[in-house]
Amino acid sequence: MRKIIHWVHTSVDGHIDGPQGEFDWPVMGEELSAYSEALSERADTLLYGRGVWQGMVSFWPTAESVSDHPHVLAYAPIWRGTPKIVVSTTAEESEWAAAIIRKDVAEEIAALKRRPGKDILLTGGSRLAATLTEHGLIDEYHIAVHPVVLGGGKPLFRPRADRLGLRLAESRTCDSNVVVTRYDRA
Repeated sequence: MRKIIHWVHTSVDGHIDGPQGEFDWPVMGEELSAYSEALSERADTLLYGRGVWQGMVSFWPTAESVSDHPHVLAYAPIWRGTPKIVVSTTAEESEWAAAIIRKDVAEEIAALKRRPGKDILLTGGSRLAATLTEHGLIDEYHIAVHPVVLGGGKPLFRPRADRLGLRLAESRTCDSNVVVTRYDRA
């Protein structure tokens, strides 16, 4: 069965964006970019909630026209060439989305996992990740902790009624300043 991999950037104080929703603080150095690109190579489907989707679709289709950063140049063609599924009740149809899941999220994602293919990469966000975590659908959590304290914003993990057990599978430092940990569902 395919795995769902959650790939997310967080601050030291556990926020995935700043108090005003800003996401200008992650720094993609050479090693972190290589890590991100390797995760993308494992997947043949990209999965997004509405908020992250809006940010991705506003940048990646024409990313090379606004940035010559090596990660942008390497990842933009991967992003454009990989089918993308959006989970949202309000997202509009887009040429970039292969599908939009509007209801029965857990059932639809579980069915997606059972289809043949490579892994599924869920990038960023907390709401969709919380829903999939609640239903036991995320297999790996890859968390990049950046050396910044944001003082507020969306939490990496939303409050839960019960404890979530994870198993540390890997930890590394990228570019001498970002700690990436990989946890598997226990």
